Amino acid sequence: MSQMMDRTENSDEDRVSLKSNGKTPSDGAVKESLGMMQSLRRSIRRAAEKSPLSSGGKGLKVTPKADNEAGSNPPPSPSLSAGSPVTSPLKNIGNFFQKKEEDEDDTSSQKSKGLARSKTDPNMSGFMKRGESIRRSLGFGTKKDKDKTSVLGPVSEGSVEEKKEEKQEEEVCEEMEETYTLPEIPHTPLSVMQINKLIEMEVLEEAHLNLLALRQEFRQEQERCSEDSPTELAKKEKDLNLLYGDLRKKMNTIVRDSNSLPSRNKGLLVLVARIIQEEERRAKEPGGLSDSWMEAWREAVCEGVQVKVEGVHLDRKEQNTSWLAVHLGLLGKAIVEDLENVRKQLRWSYPPSFQVFSTYVESYHRAVGLHLKKLEQQVTELKDLYALLDWIINRYKSEMIMGNLSLQPDMKDESADLQLEEDFLKRLKEKYCCRVKEDLSSVLDKVIELENEEFWRDKKPPEKEDHFLNSQIDMDIWTKVKGNVGPSRKIDAQLEQRVISSCLEELKQFPKRRHMEEYQQACPQEVEGFRIEVKWLIVRLTQDLEDQFKEDVKPYLRKMMTRKWLTDDEDFKHLCSQTELLSKHCALMRPPHIQEFAGRLHYHVVREYVGQLMKNKYSCKNRKHERAGNKIREQWGKLRDLFEDMQSTHEWLHDVGDDLSDIIIQKNKADIKNHLQPLVEHYPDFSKKHLSAVLYFRGLTRGREHQLILQRLSELKKKAGSAVRDKSQVLFSDMQVTVNTDCLSNLPFSCLSFLLPDN
Repeated sequence: MSQMMDRTENSDEDRVSLKSNGKTPSDGAVKESLGMMQSLRRSIRRAAEKSPLSSGGKGLKVTPKADNEAGSNPPPSPSLSAGSPVTSPLKNIGNFFQKKEEDEDDTSSQKSKGLARSKTDPNMSGFMKRGESIRRSLGFGTKKDKDKTSVLGPVSEGSVEEKKEEKQEEEVCEEMEETYTLPEIPHTPLSVMQINKLIEMEVLEEAHLNLLALRQEFRQEQERCSEDSPTELAKKEKDLNLLYGDLRKKMNTIVRDSNSLPSRNKGLLVLVARIIQEEERRAKEPGGLSDSWMEAWREAVCEGVQVKVEGVHLDRKEQNTSWLAVHLGLLGKAIVEDLENVRKQLRWSYPPSFQVFSTYVESYHRAVGLHLKKLEQQVTELKDLYALLDWIINRYKSEMIMGNLSLQPDMKDESADLQLEEDFLKRLKEKYCCRVKEDLSSVLDKVIELENEEFWRDKKPPEKEDHFLNSQIDMDIWTKVKGNVGPSRKIDAQLEQRVISSCLEELKQFPKRRHMEEYQQACPQEVEGFRIEVKWLIVRLTQDLEDQFKEDVKPYLRKMMTRKWLTDDEDFKHLCSQTELLSKHCALMRPPHIQEFAGRLHYHVVREYVGQLMKNKYSCKNRKHERAGNKIREQWGKLRDLFEDMQSTHEWLHDVGDDLSDIIIQKNKADIKNHLQPLVEHYPDFSKKHLSAVLYFRGLTRGREHQLILQRLSELKKKAGSAVRDKSQVLFSDMQVTVNTDCLSNLPFSCLSFLLPDN
């Protein structure tokens, strides 16, 4: 109330005070100030009496979707007291903004009572009555209620505690109704300055009702507006926009601070919710704000959450080496505590349609995502990068934060995923892998430096074990690599693979960094032995990767050339996905290792893919061979591109897919004989049993044409017999062919001629 008394509009209107430089006020000034206070208190009391929270309030019951506008005529003003005339709220405020004498009864009453101060500031009586009404409607008791219970006699401590717990449970479980009763709108609104003062004092309901009255006046004047008064109408519209803007700012502040000051703002939030509902209902009416009140509320919630997140304590890196881990722990704790408060208290100040808990959860996903982006820019050390990745991927969704038991079952239907930028995690993982390489490189440098100091500078004799020279250098390196790989496995399997590749890439350069060539002349045999050992180490490492790849793609290759394969691409997509993943790892290798490694994998995939044709698993019927041939050609093109990207040097394998699809796709069986030549030239080890398997898949299992095709292959192979062959390019010889159990399929045509009708 002191702010209200301090604010002045001009010297003639607001020169009123109960204190005047320490002097006793004159009777006129006392009378003037008392009249002002009485009028203001009556205005504020009327807000409480008309509030939907009080039991005796009048008004119209409203649902969020109902149309509450009853035409252009304003609703009648509620009576102030029995037998009193209907007066304007502007007159009720009285001396607050302009000097005016009060009714004689009020004046005489004030004179008789004098200026004796009570223990309670008289300016706050209206707020106290309004507060009592709000507390009763929200399930809180008042002092009078407590006094009533005291006359019942003493109560044991146990029963008091039980009643407190029951009371708290009632408060938690009480849900605010979706429908509400809108108090009667004043017949004549207060002035702009008066409404603004109510907004400042957070007398939100009274301010909003007067805004609705002002808006109603504006609409009526707009409907009967003549060309002579556009300026006045524009001025009133500007006043409405400014007042509504101030009201929204005040409400946003209340919402933003609501979770920090729950006890102070609990009653105010109820009014905020009802104002939002009413404004959303009147969104299409003139005089209001154009944007959504509900969206503004969500933004205010998000701003409050942002303040909470940014307010979590954060040490400087120089102060605490575990600065990030400590901060993330405190952040998780703050999130859980805040959402617990929303779930147990704050949500009950809103109707169910506001979906308060969901809004706060979504706001935390968004605010924390932005906060982590800022933190990532400060993170440089490996341990901090790991702490950030672990918190995002493992801890945030776990029972430590979003999966916490105290947030259940409300979180059951909510997403627990952070709202991060599209490539944020990818960048963070790449940064982690780069840091792994840098740290390992630093460790290897220290190992070299230590070896140099101990054995070359200080001439320390080497250690021996079982009469053999022994060094712990391998254990030092292995321990470091294991220390990097182990934690990355807890993040995800893909990161683990990338960390392994990064470590191997760095280790591959390790022998070169020891400058072994300097000792070539002094110890040629030892240096050559070391070089051979390193070479076989690389071979063993690449062999392990190769074996793992073969094991991963085995189930997908086995499902090629089947009935399901003809109609479904899922298995082939998995095959390509595994190949692409390995290709990324191969990109870290240097020549010539990459070409040798990619060539071996290329050969394996081609042999297994084509080899499925040789197993007689499926035979195309009803002209399905055309679709099968086209599919082989399409898939073969994708495989060829993949292995070209991997820098495979086995270009001679590229033709086999197209050569086989040319045979399978032919509509006329007799034309197959004309497409055997390229296959024989490219792959001399292609035999009759392989051709029989291909014809079986194509749907040609027997008959005269079948025998003629096999005969043509024999002729072509006989002609090509003297040609020079590259023995390294052997493909079909390594493929096993399933023997066809049909004993008649491979008999010469002459043996079957007796079955023809002419014979």
